[in-house]
Amino acid sequence: MPRRRTSSSASSTAPSAAPRNRTPQPVRVRRRSFGDFVKAFLAFVVLLVLVVGVPLALATQIGWPLPDGAPGLDWLQREITVKTFLNILTVVVWFAWAQFTACVLVEVKAALSGVGVPGRVPGSGPSQLLARQLVAALLLVGATAASLTPGLSQLGQSMEGNQKPSVAAAQQTPGIFAQQQEQAAGTASALAEQAGQAAARADGGSAAHGDTKYYRIQPPEGRHHDSLWEIADRHLGDGRRYKEIFELNKDRVQPDGSKLSEASLIRPGWIMEMPGDARGGELVEMPDEAPNVSEQVRQQISDYARTGDHAQGGGGSGAQGGGSGARGGDNAQVSLPEQRPAPATPATPAPSAGQEHAATPAAADHSFGLPEALLTAPLLAAGLLGALGRRRRQALWQSALGSVGGRRGMEPPTPTGDAQDVQDALLVGADPEGVRLLDRALRGLAAALTAESRPLPVVYAAWMGGNGDLHLQLAQPAGKPPAPWQLGQDQTFWMLARADAERYEDADTAAPYPGLVSLGTMDDSRLLLNLESVPGIVSLGGTEADRTAVFASVAAELATNGWSDRMTITLVGFGEDLTPLAPNRIRHLDGFEDLFETMSAETRQRRGALGAAGHDSVLTGRTGPAQHTRWAPHLVLLATQPSDEDALRLAELAADAGRLGIGYLVGTEGTDLPGAAWEMRITGEGKLLAPLLGLELEAQTLPAAQRRAVVELFTDADPEHGPGGSDGPGGASGTANTPPFLVDISEQGRPAVYARLVGSYEIIGLDAPDDDRSALLHEALALLLLHREGVHPRVLSSALWPRGVTADVRDALLERLRAWLGTDPDGTPRLATDATGRLTLAKSVVSDLDVLRSLYYEATQGRGVGSRQVRGRLLTDALVLVRGPLLADRPEGRYRWLTHEIIDAQLPLLVADTGLALSEFHLEKDRAEKAIEALNAALRTAPADERLWHELLRATHATGDPDRLRALAADLVGRSGARGVPPRTEALLDELLPTWRDGVAAAG
Repeated sequence: MPRRRTSSSASSTAPSAAPRNRTPQPVRVRRRSFGDFVKAFLAFVVLLVLVVGVPLALATQIGWPLPDGAPGLDWLQREITVKTFLNILTVVVWFAWAQFTACVLVEVKAALSGVGVPGRVPGSGPSQLLARQLVAALLLVGATAASLTPGLSQLGQSMEGNQKPSVAAAQQTPGIFAQQQEQAAGTASALAEQAGQAAARADGGSAAHGDTKYYRIQPPEGRHHDSLWEIADRHLGDGRRYKEIFELNKDRVQPDGSKLSEASLIRPGWIMEMPGDARGGELVEMPDEAPNVSEQVRQQISDYARTGDHAQGGGGSGAQGGGSGARGGDNAQVSLPEQRPAPATPATPAPSAGQEHAATPAAADHSFGLPEALLTAPLLAAGLLGALGRRRRQALWQSALGSVGGRRGMEPPTPTGDAQDVQDALLVGADPEGVRLLDRALRGLAAALTAESRPLPVVYAAWMGGNGDLHLQLAQPAGKPPAPWQLGQDQTFWMLARADAERYEDADTAAPYPGLVSLGTMDDSRLLLNLESVPGIVSLGGTEADRTAVFASVAAELATNGWSDRMTITLVGFGEDLTPLAPNRIRHLDGFEDLFETMSAETRQRRGALGAAGHDSVLTGRTGPAQHTRWAPHLVLLATQPSDEDALRLAELAADAGRLGIGYLVGTEGTDLPGAAWEMRITGEGKLLAPLLGLELEAQTLPAAQRRAVVELFTDADPEHGPGGSDGPGGASGTANTPPFLVDISEQGRPAVYARLVGSYEIIGLDAPDDDRSALLHEALALLLLHREGVHPRVLSSALWPRGVTADVRDALLERLRAWLGTDPDGTPRLATDATGRLTLAKSVVSDLDVLRSLYYEATQGRGVGSRQVRGRLLTDALVLVRGPLLADRPEGRYRWLTHEIIDAQLPLLVADTGLALSEFHLEKDRAEKAIEALNAALRTAPADERLWHELLRATHATGDPDRLRALAADLVGRSGARGVPPRTEALLDELLPTWRDGVAAAG
């Protein structure tokens, strides 16, 4: 899923006590030590040996390894001797030497020029890194290492920097339970005090535009060239802060009319605005107070100052400078604590500018009108998308197996309006990989604890960090967690790194914490509250509309999430329309009396069951041999505030709820609800506040409009309630069976571009792309061909780049795709954009799947209905198009968006329907062999379709050959495996071959 980039906490720096020297001074070059000369000498020796010594040794000791003339065919049959092996090894060494020498030349050129980033030699990662280090050490005695590139200057510091604990490691995670309320209140108080101090410093430090610091790029001095890395190292205390200088000055017009576009490409005479905490004033100049520089330079700085963020009142330099803070020196720094789980291990270095940019497309892109509530709820979107796909597949199979004619091959309805926007938002926002990792991590933890004969700890909440790490917040210390879990910032946190979670396999154990549900985000961490473990009631205040939006989000995620096996969700006072999302999980009650009666009985039953089983809580009985449905959670969402009397009854009922696996989330208009263990409030701005717990989240909600659209998607997919569902098996015709795109199958309808998707992927009518974007262009075209109704640009982007990509990269690919597809003879582009902003293909771009659907439609509902000859020809042509599964040769790791599609269920059904129709066509004229041929062709694509096997048995019986029928029956029984023959197939075998059981017994 695309990830959001969150800004770092604001900070402020105190002015340096040292006086500023505004007089420009020459650049100070660090003096070289004796150790530098030793390193340079050793580097020279190593380079001499590798670049000169290796080829000399090969030439003198081994000689020419290749044959003198062209080898004959008998050369392949000769015995492999030691000399042959040495010759092959010599060739490999020559290639390695050539690659390393090329790396040395590239690094030397970049080092001596001081301009640009060294080019990358293909396939030479370790070799080029070694060459870079050796060249840097050699040139250290005559040039500044930072001039080689920022990455080179960091080589000697990377290990040391990685060992420094991050700021977040010392900060307090918000308390989630009662024992931490006092500490959380203290944290909130300190936070407010520090925020006030930061604001005061900011007000005092942003005085005038003239207080901003600037630096003028110096001309080369000898072999020294200025670089942003060295500037940041001298004036900000850390070369890695060069990104701040780059961001402050990116794309601003310089005195020579050019712009800064790459951090490594700077020119003498350019002006660089500096972060507010820049120090070491010998090269920092002020626009209005620089008496020792020329009038021309002062004017250049003044003109440049008017192009910055502060010129529009943005205060860009202050924000940039405070974000990272100064390292070292006399500068004071106030850092606002981040209220999120702190990593237990040292923080990893920040990603490079390019990586950070690519991973955060949302920062530079907008939603194109898609609902933000679902775009920013990856776990909820993934659950809804998975449940919707299962519902549509179920509807397809029911329509196929439960009918004789009318609804066979039924196409699911194409959403429109709000439902279409919501479906696109689900596709863009869903993070199925995050759901999978969360589920595996929790089940893996349960399996590990069971293996150690340890009970599951009570978990109040889980935090999912932006980097994929998972933090569990325990009710009380539970000892050291099983590997690969680690202790977090204290004894009440267990932490699992994403890399460790990815190594988990599927564990055959019950879901340990099915009551976890997303409430919102704080910075880049997502909070999941475990509703079933709360020792009492969770109250939610706010307006009725805001509360209902939170309740709907919680209910929808609980009903469809992928980290729970079973549960009951009772909705009171709202959500009657949410039942279609999960009819087996959600139930709706009208009022409090019904709720009290139901929950009183269940509370008594659970207490008795726990006592009889000898367990003190549902956690001890959720895993191991005692698994049973009574351990599944029951979560109650009461959207309307109960009366005072009902609230007291509910509080008494919920007093023991945490131990029993029952959770209560109750809406209230005030803040004093009896029995409320945790109190939260949703604001009109979408903030979820819990002051006593130290929480201020961006709330996850499902507003009324999006809730209705989500329900519409599910009801339309339901074969019982969707379009045509009430007509019964034979009544759904017309539009329910019409393909989304019909092709002119006559000779006059020959397409300009024809793509073969059913089988291996081939394109006819276009030249093959000659750049490295070929795979992406083919994948984008396949997605558009499978969605003739149109594809939202954000959906296309998330399908091709699941980890996220910037808008400019996406737009560049679309331009390439338009250019590749070209235009029709009348000048119409073959890739267009409709009124809703979605990408659509022209009718002249056709796939074999479109033709297959159109042929079947024409044969069964069009011209073939009135003409037997036409029907037979169309069905035969359709079956010839089937060459295998969809996109059979797709590359590993690509086309992952197909997991969200139902085409993998539609295509086998369509092929099976075509085979059945053609078999029926031949059997009408007693052509059993032709019918068998058609059925076998369909079975190659739909081998699990029971209808095809039934028709194959009937067609084989029609041949009058009992031995052939007996062989087919034996083959069918063998394919059934341990599950045995399905009941319908058993009945048909009893009818056609009464002695088939004897053959099975004899074979057994």
